[in-house]
Parts: sequence; structure tokens; C-alpha cells
Amino acid sequence: MRTAMLENIPLPPEVEPTLKAESVKPSKQVNESESALMTRTGLPRSAIFLDRETSQIAFNWRVLAQAEDRSIPLMERLRYLCIVGSNLDEFFEVRVASLLAQNTIDGEIASHPAFLSMMDRISNECHELVSRQYGVLNTEILPQLAKKGIHLIRHTERNEAQRAWVKAYFDREVRPLLTPIGLDPAHPFPLVVNKSLNFIVSLAGKDAFGRGTAIAIVKAPRVLPRVIRLPDELSNKGTCMCLLSSVIHAHIGDLFNGREVLAYSQFRVTRDSDLWVDEDEVKNLRQALQGELQGRQFGLAVRLEVAKNCPEELSNFLLQQFSLDKERLYHVDGPVNMVRLSELVDHVNQANLRFPPFAAKANPKYSNTDIFSLLNKQDVLLHHPFQPFQTVIDFIRSASLDPNVLAIKQTIYRTGMNSDLMESLITAARQGKEVTVIVELMARFDEEANINWADRLERAGAQVVYGVVGLKTHAKLALVIRREEGGVLRHYAHLGTGNYHPTTTKFYTDFGLLTAHPQLAAEVNEVFIHLTGLTKPKKLDYLWLAPFALQPQIIKAIRNEARVAREGRPGRIIAKMNALVDETVIRALYAASADGVKIDLIVRGACTLRPGVPGLSENIKVRSIIGRFLEHSRIYYFRNDLAHDTYLGSADWMSRNLFRRIEVAFPILEKSSKKRIMAEGIDPYLKDNTNAWVLDSDGTYERKKPRSKQIPFCAQRHLMELLGSNFDS
Repeated sequence: MRTAMLENIPLPPEVEPTLKAESVKPSKQVNESESALMTRTGLPRSAIFLDRETSQIAFNWRVLAQAEDRSIPLMERLRYLCIVGSNLDEFFEVRVASLLAQNTIDGEIASHPAFLSMMDRISNECHELVSRQYGVLNTEILPQLAKKGIHLIRHTERNEAQRAWVKAYFDREVRPLLTPIGLDPAHPFPLVVNKSLNFIVSLAGKDAFGRGTAIAIVKAPRVLPRVIRLPDELSNKGTCMCLLSSVIHAHIGDLFNGREVLAYSQFRVTRDSDLWVDEDEVKNLRQALQGELQGRQFGLAVRLEVAKNCPEELSNFLLQQFSLDKERLYHVDGPVNMVRLSELVDHVNQANLRFPPFAAKANPKYSNTDIFSLLNKQDVLLHHPFQPFQTVIDFIRSASLDPNVLAIKQTIYRTGMNSDLMESLITAARQGKEVTVIVELMARFDEEANINWADRLERAGAQVVYGVVGLKTHAKLALVIRREEGGVLRHYAHLGTGNYHPTTTKFYTDFGLLTAHPQLAAEVNEVFIHLTGLTKPKKLDYLWLAPFALQPQIIKAIRNEARVAREGRPGRIIAKMNALVDETVIRALYAASADGVKIDLIVRGACTLRPGVPGLSENIKVRSIIGRFLEHSRIYYFRNDLAHDTYLGSADWMSRNLFRRIEVAFPILEKSSKKRIMAEGIDPYLKDNTNAWVLDSDGTYERKKPRSKQIPFCAQRHLMELLGSNFDS
């Protein structure tokens, strides 16, 4: 199961970036090729760019450090462990799967040294990370939870009454749903669903038909909870829980009457989870994806997890069945799916084991007035989750009910299964308004939800478009067209850095802008016309649109700062994003650094720019913030001789965002909003000395700590206190 590798598809000529019309005279270093850069600096390529995969894994080490941080409440530490597990799942499902697919010929993995060395490096890092992850679970989190009266009990730790209850639970709830499969020529190895819980069992003796079938497979139904809470009367004034895997382990012999169970182990296989459709042949992308979604569960295997004590003969048998080598086998000391331990968090209500409650503070000026009248006077800048996303929902809801609103247009990348915003769009369509929704069906792991919304919207009368084939629509845009006094049509727009998703808006940091600026809102409409009509976009004076102009505009702004610096004035660049791996942008940043531009980069995840290298990047600093909320804002700041050009956008500085997606970066025009973005989105993160990690030139990250007389400062905590309500410190 593979998608077409979009990174390898040739770009149409009009998309190839060009700076021939560039008015800014570049320094000699600006147009350097990679080889020229290596020659000038005397550095090998490995010293110029950091390794992407290693950098991505390093991000998970930083998340794991949160789980190891004893100042963080226990349940939140457990949640961080689950996040590491989820991140690793996606890393294998997508990144590792892509690398293997690109380097597999006729079913055989390529043997060239560079690729094998890379895979060995990934394997070593991931094995060490997983070992540490389970070590934290078993030596710190679970023992400390037990001291708080919260017990995750194994079969050997249960008393007689608890064992009796678990046995009754197994017989009543679990056993009827299990289907053990004894392997023989009539019962071959079954299809195993991606990331599902399964058991392999080694049996002695003869089966009911006198044959010596030696191995059986048992699938754990996904409808069953993975964490089971025992009755309070059996919990000794605390809370006792057990894992479904432990329940099945304890009674697996009951499934094989008359046979002796010699050995068994839980196991889980991770598969390639990208979807593949032949975009040249498909006539209806939604129908094609609906057929592919089921197939995702059975993509090529890329990782196998088994219990720590799994016998070698059983793990070798599984490796053979999944066509995996031993480097992709992971022995884990606990549940094979760490992510499902998040259910344990849901069972515990002790407030002292969680972060203090936080509620975004609503601005009455936004909620108690006509939003359209307000936007005619000023822009509204929103900073989530510190300010409620409800303002955006109310904007769309007001538009859906306003008789003067003629049309609503919106992009949808992720929105979840339940969404008031989507319901408002359906209401607007049913009331006869022109509703156009660009639904990205290929939003990874949200395909099913988006297909369902597309179907409901179409049945309500909305015009649904599935974006541009081959390019994911990742821009976050909404447009309202309203007839106002004198019959004039006025445009109102929302542009954001994050998704229209009711859950993630509470946990992701993002900025959003509501505006009625005539030219800016009109350009949003031009983007919608471009996406629905597939026309060549008009020249945009305000918006930077990928794949046509975003990278060239970023590089132009970087080069302008270099020119300013060469002319003896301060050059300054600050950028905040999730990932930085586009080598063309990185080379431009290196050139600007050589010209004296001071550059600060706040990059949450993967970063392949190597900072602080003499002659290459001595003026560049990189830091990553890992905290309570997921840092998701994309901010691009260029000093530009005190013009303070400030852009927000949906795109990270990655080739996929700049050339394989529809992305939009938009300018902040009001001075007050520019100051707010600096005061809330930049300055606190550069000042943070508790949740910040600084990237060294050797590719390692060091956690910032307050110096001897320095006051600890946490950016997210500062913003919660500044903007939030009901925050108990």
C-alpha cells in the first residue's frame, strides 16, 4: 500500500520557483549550490545539513523528557509517554514506510551502504528510545501511581477475589468475541490489522482431529477496552485496573481445551499506512479513497512489537510471516500498544495528578456584538488555545443565519467527527446560501471523517470540491460574502495557522485572523476561485500562495534582510514553525547569516539546519519548545528596516509544504496586531528557560535551565496567565 510518492513527481513548469525577477541584489553566497557551499566552507555535506530522520527522532526524545520530568503531574507524564508511542507509530507508518518503499526494487530492499547505514541509525535510535520509554513506565510512573492508590495490576498481583472477578469478566465479555485460529494448510496465517493487539500461542499435544498443529493466533477485538477498571470494593480504597492483554494472558489456556499452552506472547505489527490512488485514472477521488481505507489496515509491515519474554522461535516465526528482518523487531516490557494507556488516564479523576484546569478567556467585545460591524472597524487577532476558538465558530454560525450573507467558502483539512462549524455550513446550505467547501480527502488519518462530512455537505446542497489532485489543500481559509448597505458586496475572511478542529484548538497553539480588509479578503476569494476552477492564480499582492510563490517570497524576504545587513543596518529574521527541512530555504538562511543577519528559529520538530557553525551559520540560533500545549503556530518575521513584516501561515518550511500542498501565508497589517504577535508568539518563546531546548551545531539539543539568579520563565504558562481565565497556578 503506497501513495504515489509526491516528492518524486516532476513539478509543472509554472510551479518551479524562479527568482529571475528578483529586485534585491543578492550577495555572492545567495545562489550557491550545495557543492559550492561545501567548497567555500570546506565542510562536507553531513556538516552542512543535519539528518532529517535523526532530528525527527530527537523530537520524541524531547517529548520523553517531559514524561521523565518529576515536576509534571503523574497523569500528564503518562500522557507524554502515550504521545511518544503515537509519534513513533506515525514515524514508522509514514516516514520509515516511505524510505523502504523508495528503496525497494522487485520486493528486495536496496543494499547500497548509505541507505543501510541510515536504516541502522534509525533502528538503533528507536530501539533505545522505546527501551527508555518502557523503563520510565515501569520504574517511575506505575510505582508512583501505586503510591497514590492507583494500581495497574498483573495477574500475579491479583488477590483471589480480584482473580475471580477477572475470570468472570473474561468469560462474559471477552471469550465470546475471541476466535482462536490454529494454523494448518486449511487455516493459513490470518491477515493482521495494522496496530491491532494479537497473541501468538505455542501448543503441545494433538488437536481435536488428531493433528499436531503447533501454533495458533488469537486476535483481540478492537471493540473491547484496553484498560479495565475493577469494582471499587475490590480496590482496597484505591483504584485498581488491569489491561485487556493481561486478562487474555491469564486465561488463554481456556481457548485451547485439551491442549497444553507451551508459550505465548502478545504482538502488534505496524504497517505502511499511506493510501494509494492512481490519480491519473481515478474519476471520483472520494469513491476511490473509500475503497482504499480498508486496505490501509493491511499495508506492508514495517515494525513488529512483541512482549519482552516472547520466545525466540515465536518472534522468528512472526518475522518470517511479515517478511521483516530482526532490526525491526521490538521487545517491549509492557503493553505492545503504549498509546492505549491513555485510557488509564481517563479512568482517574484525581485533580492533583493532572495539570491545573485552564479555560480560554472570551473577549466580550467579540461575543456580545455584531461580528460584521466589529470587523468593519478593526481586525480581530485570536491566539488559541489561550483565546477561545468559539469566536471563529460564532463567525461562521452568524454567517449561516444572516439573511444578508450570500455565500460562504471554506477549506477543511481536519475537523473531526463532530463539529459545530460544519453543522453551520450545512445549515447555511439548507437555507439556500452559496456554500463552497474544499475538503481535503487525503488528510492523513482524517480521510474517513472528511469523506463523511463531504457526503453530508453535498446532500445539504453545498458545492464540495476535493482540492487539487496531487496537491493537498492545507491552507486554513474561510470567506463570507455579504450584501450590505447600498447593495455593495463585502468580503469577510478568516485565515489561520491551525485546523478547524474543535479538539485540537484546545491543545494546539495557533493564531487566527478575522478581517474585512478589502484587498486581503478579495485575495482570499481569488484563492478559492483558483482552487475550484483550477485556473492560474492572479498576481497576489498580499498572500503568499504555495506551490506558486510561497518559497520564492520567503527567499526574497530572507535576501532582503541580507541586503540590509550588507548595507550596514540591522538585519533580523525570526521564524516559528513545526519543521525546517527545505534545503533551498536553509541555504538562503546560511547566506543571510554570512552577511550578518541575526536569525532566531523556533522549530518544534525536525530541523536539518545546523546552527552556530563558523563560516556557515554563526548568526543562527535554533530552539524547540515542548510544553503542555503542542506548538503549532507558523510565524515569519522580517525586520525590513523597521517595517516589521510579519506573516502568519499554514506552512512549515518543508519541500512538501512549499511545493506539494496548497498553502497560504498572510500578512499582519495592523501595527497593534504585529505587536501582539511579537509579544505573545515570539518574545515569550525566546525568553523561555524551562520548556526550551537549544539545538547545538552537532545536532544535539540541550534543555535550557534558569541560571543562578535567573527567574524561571515558561512561555505557555505566561500566556495562560496573561490571556486565560480560571487558571489556578
